[in-house]
Amino acid sequence: MKLLESGEMYLESIFVLSRDNTKVRSIDVCEFMGFSKPSVSRAIGLLREGGYVSVDSHGYLSLTEAGLERASEIYERHKILTRLLVSLGVSEKTADRDACKMEHVLSEETINAIKTKLNG
Repeated sequence: MKLLESGEMYLESIFVLSRDNTKVRSIDVCEFMGFSKPSVSRAIGLLREGGYVSVDSHGYLSLTEAGLERASEIYERHKILTRLLVSLGVSEKTADRDACKMEHVLSEETINAIKTKLNG
C-alpha cells in the first residue's frame, strides 16, 4: 500500500508519541495532531489495513515492523530538513513546520544530498 502524505503524518505522529509514552491511543493522536476522533479513527483503520499499525484489545496503537521502518524514515527526513532550514537562518518553529510539509515531497536523492552536505 502506497502511503499518502496524510498517512505518513499519522505514522510520524504515532512514532513521536511512542518515543515519549509507550502506550499511545487514538485520542493521543487526536490531541497531538489537532484532528477529530472520526478522522483519526478512519486513518488508523486504513493504516491497520495497510499493515502499518496494530491495535491491541485495550485500544493501544503500535507500529508494525513496516510502520516503524516507514515512520523512522519520515522522522529522519523531518529532522534533516529542520536542521537545514535552521542552518539557513530560519527560526526553529518555522523550520519545523516547513520541514513537515517538505518531508513528504522531496526525492530520496535530494534528501541524501542534503544529509551529505550537512554532515560534510
